[in-house]
Amino acid sequence: MTLDIRVLGPVDYAATVQAMQDYTASRSPDTPDALWICEHPTLYTQGLAGKADHLLNPGNIPVVATNRGGQVTFHGPGQVVAYPLIDLQRAGYYVKEYVYRVEEAVIRTLAHFGITGHRVGGAPGIYVRLDDPHGHALLPQRPQRRIGTSPPVPDFEGLGKIAALGIKVSRHCTYHGVALNVAMDLEPYSRINPCGYAGLRTVDLSTIGVHTTWDEVAQLLGQQLSTRLSP
Repeated sequence: MTLDIRVLGPVDYAATVQAMQDYTASRSPDTPDALWICEHPTLYTQGLAGKADHLLNPGNIPVVATNRGGQVTFHGPGQVVAYPLIDLQRAGYYVKEYVYRVEEAVIRTLAHFGITGHRVGGAPGIYVRLDDPHGHALLPQRPQRRIGTSPPVPDFEGLGKIAALGIKVSRHCTYHGVALNVAMDLEPYSRINPCGYAGLRTVDLSTIGVHTTWDEVAQLLGQQLSTRLSP
């Protein structure tokens, strides 16, 4: 079954979430899978597990509670947000593989621009080396570090986060999705602990020397997600 790809452009966040929920709730086994690609106005979104103390100084930026997984993140102009609406049961893979496929689509999109995207164990999303975003060397096997007797935590040393992932699965069907930073005002990230991690650097393509357009990245990411999420 083909993926119905819609490039929506700038859209309201709450209305888009409601539309995804309605689409998911009314699905039948024959409803086509869809991919909505959009851009949101400036706001913070707080996931189901979100802790208020990760919102350091939101100021005049709205904070919207949402029903995806994960902690607080930021949306704004210059960010490509992709919402795959996939029936996992029909596609034939589980949530863990779905996350891997979405991340792989981001990695392949970055590779188009010569940027190497990395996964970090225990921290969904895609990261780049700040000192060498074009280098192909794998990260050392240090995805987690232990401080005293505390549980191990992801190790972000030398890395910047370029794509955030937050998903919801209802009745085997996915919504919410992934946000890839293209050319943004990154200052609002300094007012939160991004995805719940204090001091985690956040970058976009323009920061690391890639000058492209929202439309080009939206098209590339859409193509990659369409390919990677097929059964």
